[in-house]
Amino acid sequence: MMRALLLLPLVASAAAEVASNGVIQRSFIVEFEQGQDLSSYHSKVDPVADTVKTFDYSLFKGATIQFKNDEAAALAVAELRALDSVKNIWPNRLHERPEFNPTRVVTSVASALRVKRQAINDTFSPHLETQVDKLHAEGITGKGVTIAIVDSGIDYNHPALGGCFGPNCLVARGHDFVGNNYTGFNDPIPDDDPMDCSAHLLDVKGHGTHVAGIIAAQPNEYGFTGAAPGVKLAVYRVFGCEGGAAENELVDASMRAFEDGADIITASVGGTGGWEEDVWSTVINRIVQSGVPFLVAAGNEGSSGLFASSVNGTAIASYNTNKIPIFTSPANFSVDDGSSQDIVYLRGTPGFAAGVRLPLWTPSFNTSEIAQGCSPLPDNTPDLSGNIVLIRRGGCTFLEKAQNAVARGARHVLLYDNGVIPAFVTVSVDGLAGIGMVMAETGVNFVNTLASGSEVVLEIVEPDVVQLVVINNTVNGGHPARDTSWSPTYEAKIKPQFGAPGGDILSTIPLSQGGFGVDSGTSMATPFAAAVYALVRESRGPLNPNTLERLLSATANPNLLNDGVQTFPWLAPVAQQGAGIVQAWDAAHAVTFLSRPNIAFNDTDYLDDTTNFTIINTGNEAVTYEIGTVGAATAYTFSDGIVPDPFPGMTIDGTFAQLSLSDSRVTVPARSEAAITVIVTPPSIEARRLPVYSGYITLNASNGENLSLPYQGIVGSLNAQTVLGSWSVFANATSEVPITSNGTLFTLSLNSTDTSVPIPAFQAEIVFGSPFMSVVAVRLSDDSSNTTVVGDILDSPSRWEPRGSPFWNFNGRMADDSFLPAGRYRMRVRALHIFGDSESLDESQWDQIDSPDFEIRYA
Repeated sequence: MMRALLLLPLVASAAAEVASNGVIQRSFIVEFEQGQDLSSYHSKVDPVADTVKTFDYSLFKGATIQFKNDEAAALAVAELRALDSVKNIWPNRLHERPEFNPTRVVTSVASALRVKRQAINDTFSPHLETQVDKLHAEGITGKGVTIAIVDSGIDYNHPALGGCFGPNCLVARGHDFVGNNYTGFNDPIPDDDPMDCSAHLLDVKGHGTHVAGIIAAQPNEYGFTGAAPGVKLAVYRVFGCEGGAAENELVDASMRAFEDGADIITASVGGTGGWEEDVWSTVINRIVQSGVPFLVAAGNEGSSGLFASSVNGTAIASYNTNKIPIFTSPANFSVDDGSSQDIVYLRGTPGFAAGVRLPLWTPSFNTSEIAQGCSPLPDNTPDLSGNIVLIRRGGCTFLEKAQNAVARGARHVLLYDNGVIPAFVTVSVDGLAGIGMVMAETGVNFVNTLASGSEVVLEIVEPDVVQLVVINNTVNGGHPARDTSWSPTYEAKIKPQFGAPGGDILSTIPLSQGGFGVDSGTSMATPFAAAVYALVRESRGPLNPNTLERLLSATANPNLLNDGVQTFPWLAPVAQQGAGIVQAWDAAHAVTFLSRPNIAFNDTDYLDDTTNFTIINTGNEAVTYEIGTVGAATAYTFSDGIVPDPFPGMTIDGTFAQLSLSDSRVTVPARSEAAITVIVTPPSIEARRLPVYSGYITLNASNGENLSLPYQGIVGSLNAQTVLGSWSVFANATSEVPITSNGTLFTLSLNSTDTSVPIPAFQAEIVFGSPFMSVVAVRLSDDSSNTTVVGDILDSPSRWEPRGSPFWNFNGRMADDSFLPAGRYRMRVRALHIFGDSESLDESQWDQIDSPDFEIRYA
């Protein structure tokens, strides 16, 4: 498949730290074969590279090496792969830090904070939705279990996290692998103190502290605890205060957690790689095979559509909670100089000052107007400096609404929500003294009162007092979160395994940030699931990771699909929610086990249409099972193009596969098992759109247990999918002008370090994962009638490429450390299809893009 590749002149630096695919330039992770002599390895590496980290663990021995220049890296990597002492070698990749933008207790200076201690109900919503409260009532809190957290550190001085660090503390041990100033680009400065960052209040840090509180927060003024407050924590810091983390730090932290004796490891570090062959995945799999569960965030890339989930360990999806905690401040209002009435509002930034007392004014009495305040207010608008301007949320940014109000003299703006989930507002507009938001119902009542001709005066009484208000989530409560990432993997496996509460989770944040905050994502769901693992472990005793995964999967509850606005009449696809939301009490007390956590039927090419599972009755009495099936929504990867459709936006319908079961009713004696054969007939739908079908095999037991087994399959061929996109552009700040064929001469220098000299550079679009990609130089004859492939350029080939837009800067150097001779060339990018053989000469297994022709000479 041939397409054109744009080639552009670029003022490029050969010393770029990180390539567009996340690879850290000239940095590699090497694994050694056990018991091999390393003298040959050192003779090749030591003269040309620095060893920046060594791994001496029972499951992984190796090193991170940083080559001194591109030439050395290109030659040495190929030679290292051939050594008997080298087991594997991977590029070292940069992992982005998880987003963390909590709504929090403080909105101004921490010292000014006064908290009104208002407890939540005894049943904390995330615990109620997962039966955690039922295990707490039985005294099960995770006692005797150590959970390791691989994240940004922890504020262990927080009273709700024990207030100390050491063997007798809640945070019993840990290590900082990187230091505060580490960004992923510079040298780490490790130490033994895993303290989280404490930064300026407008630049919130504390992801790891929030994660820790979800697991193990102790009783506090807000009336909640972590899901497993009886555990001990071990904290391994891999993120500095800014930037990301190199993969070698994740490997080091994961192995250290394992060797320190963690019972469970959790890492809220998701991604969209889609492949299981990277080094961190390899390490995680070994840890799991050695008996320690390892939970990883599925990711928050729901908008990327299908085939975008993290693939490491036990991947966890995020569910919205039924109750949303909101930090509010008190105010009051009066109508026509009548009696004062109390309300609460969400204080924004800048916040209202104490004593502000002004009448409300609104630009529209239409409380359904979508874009209210999004256009400049009309010329006949009065001077608004003596009013608080009341504007409906929606239709444009908060900033635009504030700017339009300030343009008419306003100094105070009060937004009212357009749904049930109000937001904290942060804007910066010259002249704006305060901004905030009230609930939708409050705002509508204000507008209706103004429309009747009455005056409404709002008074800010105690802006620094914080009250916790819990509201019902009637929009998406209990459903999989819209942002949670979707599988399958590129190898047709099911991810996530199951989900946990991750939407609007109240937990701890560093004391300097206010101590408590609310945030959302799979970063929150993953530690919650780890805490459930701890509860089940205390209740049942140690179980191996596979057994735990099967148990949590079988007892999870799937829910209906919701796109953040509406709920659909079908169960959410397994690709989004896995087995469903975990049910801790059921998992702790179930006597029935299933022999597998799920069934992946693969794609049409490799359809495994007949399979089986086993029902295992571990109880002392016979149990009868009624066995049936229920379909989940089918999701279509593509519409008419080659780029996966986003969610919301992808086609989803109620077309189901047909499952035939060998038994619809079976009685399993005590301490016995029964095998069930499953035959699938995929739905007859458009294979070119690569639809993913799924559903659940249900088992309703006579002992009251209700179990399910998720299944998933793909209609169409993964191998037939286009992996290289139809466009190619430049992403560089210096030059974005494409050249035309035969239109550019590049004069390169063999040894110059001058980065102002334009060099050829180009970028391709990977629209689907590719297991193997190469970039080769193709020499042209004088009349362009004949072409000869010369070989791979520097940094080619590469393996296990995710979706993305990698780029290459070409300074003339080839993969074998030679320089491309002067002459006329084009560059050719080749990407192998999924399940393809990199040695194959079958052109149907490859996508190919050629650049325009260009000429190079050497100075």
